[in-house]
Amino acid sequence: MWIDIASIVFVCVTANHLGLIEAIQTVTKCHHLPIISCPKCLTFWSVLIYGLWVVGITDIPLLLAISFLCSYLALWLELFEAFIDTIYMKCYETIYDHTTDTPATDADEDNSAGSVSYMRKNKNENKNV
Repeated sequence: MWIDIASIVFVCVTANHLGLIEAIQTVTKCHHLPIISCPKCLTFWSVLIYGLWVVGITDIPLLLAISFLCSYLALWLELFEAFIDTIYMKCYETIYDHTTDTPATDADEDNSAGSVSYMRKNKNENKNV
């Protein structure tokens, strides 16, 4: 039972974190549903339904306590996944160089420093000297 509840928490948080819930809502043209769009809410209701219908827990205060605890743990799992994303993006930026060989455009006639028109301009200036 505890492995199932931990799996429910992980699936609810990760599906929201990765944007799968938003993608499902976009594809189905469903309006924004706050219960499934929020990892805490989705976790709470999923654990509550799992406890009532699948496991058959009849002790309602215990089931509510488990659901609220899982909802609170979902908050921390979401924070941990966001931290992992930050570490990943820093590693990705150090591994893959995003600089290009083409320089940025200058304020001078919107031509970049290495563009052909800039070279022609310098070549013409050198001829006049």
